[in-house]
Amino acid sequence: MDSPHVASSTVPQWTRRTRFVCISDTHNCTVKLPKGDVLIHCGDLTNQGSFGELKKQVTWLERAADFECKLVIAGNHDLTLDTHFFEQYGNYFHNNAPQNPIDCRNLLTQSNSLIYLQHSSHTIKLTAPSGPRTTFNVFGSPYIPSCGTWAFQYSRSDPGAAEKIWKDIPLNTDILVTHGPARTHRDESRHREAVGCESLRQAMWRVRPRLALCGHVHEARGVERVRWDLSNKYVRYKEMPSTYQWEDPGIGNEKNCLVDLTAKGGMPLDNDGSRVSSPSSPPLHIAAESAMKGAMTMETNTRAILEGAFPGIGTRGLSGNPESARSDGSVLAGRLGRKETCVVNCAIQASSYPHSGPRKLHKPIVIDIDLPVWEDDS
Repeated sequence: MDSPHVASSTVPQWTRRTRFVCISDTHNCTVKLPKGDVLIHCGDLTNQGSFGELKKQVTWLERAADFECKLVIAGNHDLTLDTHFFEQYGNYFHNNAPQNPIDCRNLLTQSNSLIYLQHSSHTIKLTAPSGPRTTFNVFGSPYIPSCGTWAFQYSRSDPGAAEKIWKDIPLNTDILVTHGPARTHRDESRHREAVGCESLRQAMWRVRPRLALCGHVHEARGVERVRWDLSNKYVRYKEMPSTYQWEDPGIGNEKNCLVDLTAKGGMPLDNDGSRVSSPSSPPLHIAAESAMKGAMTMETNTRAILEGAFPGIGTRGLSGNPESARSDGSVLAGRLGRKETCVVNCAIQASSYPHSGPRKLHKPIVIDIDLPVWEDDS
């Protein structure tokens, strides 16, 4: 097996190992959860989203006591959690036992121990004295390209609709949680088709989170490390070739299905989570320098327009010099340390719905990653 890329950068002292336990597509099943700091469920808790199904899954997650933080999103099978969809199609699924979608949603929105992400972001600070005391920004969304009469879907034939959805991902996102995968990344179906979303992949190129967690395509469970090409001026949303192959250490034994992205593990993720800060009142010398740079940028942009390159038009997804009018500068400037993303499909069910015969269940995937400490307790 080829050796995976080893990042050359060292992890700063103000980071600390944080353990994520990742699951998806449990479809009413419960599995043994290893201990961790953060538990994440990437949707499809149920088969059809009835109150009874959701209650069972929510209770199981709430009783998981070995986590300081527990994050949940819905999936396309959690029908009642998509109010608009359920109003139109709910009777086709639950005509014999009508469901109240408000009661179903309240199971998650009013939970005291679960954070329910509804195409939304959240800043997490782990505060337990015995925990890592780290912080990260997470964005979670249930939406997927259409695949039948199910919830939380958008048209595959309308790239504009997908782009509109995924442009909502904040650039400062560290952990991206989606039910469906990005195209060509842990999305190969049982029919050997890449069924992931290209617009999501393009959004990931722009955001470049540390982790991108998903499920939905059960047969595509596994791990990839994606290196983003940030120097190519001619090919949009380009990725670097990768030789990384994850061998699941938890098959046929009692070990965790571990992905070690820490510096101590020897193969740290090449992503520093860099972001652009916007101070409300910068010092005068910085303000003067910014004004001078702004004037120079305006001159550069004017020259580019005369040459036929319109800044911000036709440059989306292009890398290179962030100050160039011919690059997607707004997602590059100050963020070039976000070079790599670990993509994880953590589906628990091994086969696709409808399930026939004895169900084969995978273990949760455990991820160790260095994250910044929010409080200096040295």
